[in-house]
Amino acid sequence: MRSKQSQQNAGGVLYLIAVPIGHPDDITLRALAILCDVDIIASENPAATGLLLSRHGINATVTSYGPTGIDEKVSVLLARLRQGARIALVSDCGSPVIADPGSRLITSAHAQGIHVVSVPGPSALTAAIVATGLSFDTMLFLGQLPTTRAGIRHRLTVEQTGRTTIVAFCTPDTLAPALDTIAAHTPRRRIALACDLTTPQEQIIQGTAVSVRRILNTIRPAQDITLILKGINQRRAKKKPGKHLSRDQSASSRRINIR
Repeated sequence: MRSKQSQQNAGGVLYLIAVPIGHPDDITLRALAILCDVDIIASENPAATGLLLSRHGINATVTSYGPTGIDEKVSVLLARLRQGARIALVSDCGSPVIADPGSRLITSAHAQGIHVVSVPGPSALTAAIVATGLSFDTMLFLGQLPTTRAGIRHRLTVEQTGRTTIVAFCTPDTLAPALDTIAAHTPRRRIALACDLTTPQEQIIQGTAVSVRRILNTIRPAQDITLILKGINQRRAKKKPGKHLSRDQSASSRRINIR
């Protein structure tokens, strides 16, 4: 099968493979087959990728991709792709490019006419949305929040009207200032935290920023956190003018701006 695929893709192929976000068995059969068959696996976190490959009995050549020396690594991988190599790009968890440095390689591959194939699978973004049960029609995804308190405050107070549901990835260090910012600007806004999804420590916490913070003080700290700020129900606001409308207007006047 390898020789046939190599003949069909003489110019090389870049596979974008989604890997588990927590539980190591949450990976598709197609992804495992491709990881077995490629020439190189370019990984954001080779140590994490090595554990995954070992779990599934896969022997493969793994090279580091990011976070430093990206330009040089892109050049090397592009050269191999032009020579006909089949390369898998993986993140430490979830899908490549979602809050990781994979976009430069993918953009360059497209620009050079190299075949790029998406192999979808686990995503912390969609898993969190489903697990929290919050219903909404649209959302704004911020990716990973900045690492500084000032950066977090700016990200959560710029460009957003207050009606759209917001989703962002947090670390234990960025969660506290994010909750502080939300509590200061929209204290009544409902939020949800999807913590350590698909692991034995998985938890879903919902409430206002203040009430969620109280809960967090009583439980084991989470490591991987997806933050969701529920948007305002626009259809309900249109149906109930008067008191309800003025209350919605008052809440939305405290704008949370998000990129």
